[in-house]
Amino acid sequence: MLKELMKYTDLADKKMIGTFKKAGVALPEAERLFSHILNSQYIWACRIKGEKTNVDRFDLLDVSEFDDIQQQNMRYFHQLLENADLSATISYSNSQGQAFTDAIEDILFHVVNHSTYHRAQVATQFRVHGIKPPVTDYIHLKRQGEL
Repeated sequence: MLKELMKYTDLADKKMIGTFKKAGVALPEAERLFSHILNSQYIWACRIKGEKTNVDRFDLLDVSEFDDIQQQNMRYFHQLLENADLSATISYSNSQGQAFTDAIEDILFHVVNHSTYHRAQVATQFRVHGIKPPVTDYIHLKRQGEL
């Protein structure tokens, strides 16, 4: 199921990026929220790899960077799903310096859930600006054969 959920996250993120590209206008709050999604995914990937990062979860990305960063994040997560012991635990510090130890599978579920939560906020921002958001409901994409 975790592989399916990460595939869902990948697809839903790509649909959102496509909407940003078609929008043709600046959407500062939506861009900030989607930047947060991508930065957080990257930070979690670095934590799992045991690597330091100087990326902050609230750094603002340019829409032109969304594709490359999203693909990089998903490439790593898909490799992890294929090759790692997902029940293994990792120790890391959060952005406030607090130390934690969690199972990789729990972190990956958090990445999926966190991304879904903020994509809903991005969709709200699209609507505020008169832009129809893409359908990113898991069950809809599953029924349509996209997953």
